[in-house]
Amino acid sequence: MEQKLTKRDLWTLFMRVNTMRITLNYETLQGVGFMRAVAPALEKIYPDKEDLREAMLRHTVFYNSHVNGDAAIAGLTVAMEESTGPNEKEGINPLKTGLMGPLAGLGDSLVKFTWVPIVGSIGASFALSGSIVGPIFMFIMYNIVNMVGRYYAVVYGYKKGIEFLNGNQNSNIIQRISTMANVVGLMVVGSLIASVIKISTPLEISVNSNVTGEVGGNVIAVQEMLDKIMPSFLSLFVTFIVYRILKKNQGKHVAWLILAIMILTIILKYFGIL
Repeated sequence: MEQKLTKRDLWTLFMRVNTMRITLNYETLQGVGFMRAVAPALEKIYPDKEDLREAMLRHTVFYNSHVNGDAAIAGLTVAMEESTGPNEKEGINPLKTGLMGPLAGLGDSLVKFTWVPIVGSIGASFALSGSIVGPIFMFIMYNIVNMVGRYYAVVYGYKKGIEFLNGNQNSNIIQRISTMANVVGLMVVGSLIASVIKISTPLEISVNSNVTGEVGGNVIAVQEMLDKIMPSFLSLFVTFIVYRILKKNQGKHVAWLILAIMILTIILKYFGIL
């Protein structure tokens, strides 16, 4: 299959990836920015307006990753949009979800917490001695990874994605990628629920003592009992309820839902339930 996107199209994608966070919001984070970044490529891939509309809507969902990860994922995404058939598009978003967490962690650890401190400390040592080389060195060395690396991540993600998908058209590769991405995505979401959402209850249950028959002889902590059944059970339960509400309302009224959660939390805390 001949590639539909040219180097100019990939350059446009790269430039738009750099401005993804302009439309950052607390509902989809970088979701709208990601859609804007891939929009010119989608316009070239889908000449039919209805197909283009569906593709653009597909990329307005929640998305969040590291800036260099954004570039690779954007390149791979347009490759999948170009190379997959109409019945294989459902595998695109699970792949994005599966990659955005690991690439964010990789980008933060290698760029933000390794490369930036190294070149920053070298640049600072020059600056402390009064040399103009310090900020110039920091600017150049940082952007070698930040900008040059991001551009080649777009190109590499697109070209390798095209080669891989076109070379495996008859091996049900899209379904396998979708399944693997779903598994990774569920693992990432599950770990986030357990580590980020902290919900516990101080409630205790008093039971009769076997010896005296008096109430209060033994006290059972509800939280300890729940932890024995399933750690972070309350966090998972609340997440499931919120997910069902959002799904029922098609992701609408998020601000009202956040306000309701805040009010309910205050009430439950006041009565000693949380």
